[in-house]
Amino acid sequence: MSEEKKRVWAWFGVMILKNGKVLLGQRHEDPKKASSLMHGESTWTMPGGKMEFHETFEDMVYRETLEETWLKINKNKLKFISITNDIVHDNHFVTIGFLCEDFSGEPKVMEPDEITKRERFDLNNLPKPLYFPSEKVLKNYLQWVIYRTEKSEGDLEI
Repeated sequence: MSEEKKRVWAWFGVMILKNGKVLLGQRHEDPKKASSLMHGESTWTMPGGKMEFHETFEDMVYRETLEETWLKINKNKLKFISITNDIVHDNHFVTIGFLCEDFSGEPKVMEPDEITKRERFDLNNLPKPLYFPSEKVLKNYLQWVIYRTEKSEGDLEI
């Protein structure tokens, strides 16, 4: 990739929490279907996505959560919980983590070519492997940390 085409992307992950359990989706095992510039096939991830031009954080979280899970979140009760600087050999993302405890509906798999299933997990018993941006947001939340300096993929253990 040429230098002038490299850029930092803004992404988000939303920790949808109900009764102490977080909603995660398992990414497709086929890297082409896992649909990420940051890899992560077969890992567990929070709902999330890329920010669009002129979009507010709240609108971004609402849109992507609805598209991916069919859950309708209360945008007014979202809580900012984390920001991470996610650098891999070929990409660079800033991931903004949010907590959502006020939503309606039951989660569905809306994009089965990317996410194969959705399940709720106890925060003290998370599945492995976790998608590393989601892992960072979850670890930050559990340790009451907004940001920490880390540069490499896969260096966190929950």
